[in-house]
Amino acid sequence: MTLSVRIIPCLDVTDGRVVKGVNFTNLVDAGDPVEMASLYNSEGADELTFLDISASVAGRETTLDVVRRTAEEVFIPLTVGGGIRSVEDVDRLLRAGADKVSINTSAIARPELIAEIADRFGSQVLVLSVDARRAKTESGFEVTTHGGRESAGLDALAWVEKACALGVGEILLNSMDADGTRAGYDIGMIKAVRAISRVPLIASGGAGSQEDFAAALDAGADALLAASIFHFGVHRIGDIKRYLDVAGYPVRKGASL
Repeated sequence: MTLSVRIIPCLDVTDGRVVKGVNFTNLVDAGDPVEMASLYNSEGADELTFLDISASVAGRETTLDVVRRTAEEVFIPLTVGGGIRSVEDVDRLLRAGADKVSINTSAIARPELIAEIADRFGSQVLVLSVDARRAKTESGFEVTTHGGRESAGLDALAWVEKACALGVGEILLNSMDADGTRAGYDIGMIKAVRAISRVPLIASGGAGSQEDFAAALDAGADALLAASIFHFGVHRIGDIKRYLDVAGYPVRKGASL
């Protein structure tokens, strides 16, 4: 049985508001996260991802409140990331209504956190967010931190392999080079990660045209994440799904189709 392609809007949240920029700079306000989540739910999104990009103590409380209010409004899986450093953090988010959590910097600092979360809650709740860019490493891709501004000193493919061995259930592959540019997903990066990973792969960064979504699927992505094109009305989720459906890709059909 072929699984349906998942279309996932991403809400970058800081101080209780959704923001979006290019390559994680020049951020502009894009709206209220709960209102936007409700809209995307009604438009046929398959999942939602919230990333708390402030990730401070105050930001964590803000995110818990946003998660609680959103969980009351939507009926699709909700992934939350940003500032998660412990099993206890995961427990709080799941109790607030998150279905999955996404970790990044904390896993780089302490990889055993991956195993701790997977052992406690199961791999299905754990998404590894990999912020990668092209670099002179063995694979040609390196892991970055701080919104793509700093190198983590890790080869991206080696890190994905290690994380999968520790129990990650899914990979969210963010192209720092393509983020917010609407110039297309990094196809080479998707193919490289697909070749060494058996867990589901979410492609992120660079979605601009309907054809970009199909190209990422052909490269090996299982799900497609996008932000600015949805937030600013370049494309609607239903439009993307109709395009993919006509092109022969399996999509979950809802009222928007």
